[in-house]
Amino acid sequence: MTVKTTLSFTDRHHQFIKEKVGEGIYGSASAAVAAAVERMIEDEHARETALEAMAEEIHRRAATPRDASVDHDSVFSDALRGLDSSE
Repeated sequence: MTVKTTLSFTDRHHQFIKEKVGEGIYGSASAAVAAAVERMIEDEHARETALEAMAEEIHRRAATPRDASVDHDSVFSDALRGLDSSE
């Protein structure tokens, strides 16, 4: 289904769309806008997927017993020794 609507663009955006249609990248201004909206949908889905993965990792790490976690005092000790020796 196609819905007809009216949109307003800044001069910059309008010129960009006209150029892309003129270059044959898009068949019409409507096609260019549809591609931009589709990209926004894909970006939102990717962002939601990443946030879900981060939340799962945070929950997993929070459930890890403290004695099984990283020793924060020694985790960077090799790197720090390397920095100290380069001075």
